[in-house]
Amino acid sequence: MSEKIRLQKYMAECGVASRRACETIITDGRVTVNGLKAQELGTKIDPDYDEICVDGKLIKKSKKKYYIMLNKPSGYITSASDQFGRKTVLDLISNDISERLYPVGRLDYDTEGLLLLTNDGNFAHNLTHPSKETDKTYIAVVSGTVSTREAGILSKGVFIDGKKTAPAKVSLSHRPDNTTQITITIHEGRNRQIRKMCSAISHEVLYLKRVAIGDVILGNLPIGKWRHLNPVEINKLLR
Repeated sequence: MSEKIRLQKYMAECGVASRRACETIITDGRVTVNGLKAQELGTKIDPDYDEICVDGKLIKKSKKKYYIMLNKPSGYITSASDQFGRKTVLDLISNDISERLYPVGRLDYDTEGLLLLTNDGNFAHNLTHPSKETDKTYIAVVSGTVSTREAGILSKGVFIDGKKTAPAKVSLSHRPDNTTQITITIHEGRNRQIRKMCSAISHEVLYLKRVAIGDVILGNLPIGKWRHLNPVEINKLLR
């Protein structure tokens, strides 16, 4: 008999989802342990003895770990599945990889760019935990001409949803069509944060793309395509 571990930790290690997402799956009543529904987050299991099922499907820990970079197109849900039948980011890799993967963090439906997918729960947990403060860099094209003063406001933080955003790195590039390209680096991951930040200075986001997570950059990976992270990139993200 092996040492017992928390159910959500084991689920994450099996590639079901990130640890926090697994907690929601448990409390939603979608998990059984030896045929009995488990909805307590404190539940501990023996990986060598107990039979764990999610939505009726047996889960087992994979020996091989996957770390995938995807250039997400607009029009895809950042989720393993969608109850409304919309396209998900996993549809872009499912023909090539049969292993159960899940997104690390999220990108909005209408946002493009760098998205990581994995079956390593500890990797995902460490990367998305608020205490890690992982930088994420975006390119946004917004309506109108953003002034230096407005860029300074963004960099110092603005109030969205009643709470001030953390300081950000902001640079501007004005375009001839009365729009502005903003390159912005943040370490928070609040819902539609970049769009709401730009709205707070009265500029609408017309296009949004994530181009880097930490020191790992999207580069010239074509839209809708994916590749494996190399060992150097994985180590950069774990620093």
